[in-house]
Amino acid sequence: MEQAEKIKILQDLIRIHSVNGNELAVAQYLQQLFNAHGITDVALIPFNGAQDRCSMIVEIGNHAADKVLALAGHMDTVAVGATANWQFDPFSGQQVGDTIYGRGAADMKSGLAAMVIAVIEIKEANVPLTGRLRFIGTAGEELGARGAVELTQQGRIHDVTAMVVGEPTGGNIVYAHSGQFNYRVKSYGKSAHSSLPATGINAIYNLNEFITAERTAFIDAPKSQLLGNLEHSITVIQGGDQINSIPDYAQLEGNIRPIPEFNTQQVLDRLQSIITTLNQQPQVKLVLQVIDRFEALANDPDAPFVQQLQAARTAAFGTPAQKLIIHGATDASAYVADNACPMLLLGAGDWQVAHQVDEAVSIDNYLKVITTYKNIVRSYL
Repeated sequence: MEQAEKIKILQDLIRIHSVNGNELAVAQYLQQLFNAHGITDVALIPFNGAQDRCSMIVEIGNHAADKVLALAGHMDTVAVGATANWQFDPFSGQQVGDTIYGRGAADMKSGLAAMVIAVIEIKEANVPLTGRLRFIGTAGEELGARGAVELTQQGRIHDVTAMVVGEPTGGNIVYAHSGQFNYRVKSYGKSAHSSLPATGINAIYNLNEFITAERTAFIDAPKSQLLGNLEHSITVIQGGDQINSIPDYAQLEGNIRPIPEFNTQQVLDRLQSIITTLNQQPQVKLVLQVIDRFEALANDPDAPFVQQLQAARTAAFGTPAQKLIIHGATDASAYVADNACPMLLLGAGDWQVAHQVDEAVSIDNYLKVITTYKNIVRSYL
């Protein structure tokens, strides 16, 4: 494929509005691209019953083989915010010198495009694969990895033996990241006139009891050798609707970053223990609700697949990758619930510009990541 076509594919993807939805349009574009290059084993998988949303799976290679390398990415992006703050139209895919601008340029339509092009070029080069090469494109990653959760629950990840996720790492290798546990605590009270507070039950006061307990709830959690401390924060709080009334309802939401040494079940048990203890007090009624939960991703940085990907990257870039950890969660957080195979992050673009105004990717970095993907396919399969 000519370089100009590779650039155009990335620009075309950026121009498709897939902000927290509309992934079907991205999938249909990619399906046409695959078909135009003779790849017809393309499955569009409905997402959560929505007509304009789907995930997709494409596969080439030896379908009878047990070895499966997955190149996985997501098709949605985050919102653009105020477009007036952008120097370049966020849906233009504008090229300026070696840089392409637009929402998703880094996170992660460059990684997505690079994976698709790698699959196409491996196919057209007639590379004899000893296993299967599977491209996975998901919906809903930016709001809880929902597409990845659905694919995992459907058993579509279970047979994968190694995976590269195309998040924006600048071509470096991320071998570990924290998990994510999002929860809500609801506090139920009794309304009353604020001049007679003793006749009511203040839901905010009771919720504050949980806030106080949560601050020290994980003080004894072990520190991860890979990921450091378990991080936890209360991030949203709501309560009351009139200044002269005792609130009968309040709620908060919290975010926790689990680590392998203190996983999501341990987090849940600890939070529920706080709720159970507080509910033993008179007039306290708190309810814990889990919004979503994902385990941490952890690979041995010296494992064979890490070494293989390092060699593939070095051959493409001329220099070895940095081996990194991050504290954000990805689709891999959902996949690890059903599969313990090696899963690494490597993609084009810089993690630091993801979700930012004037998000951008270097064309040189993008092209070298395409080569890296082709190299790991040849090496692994």
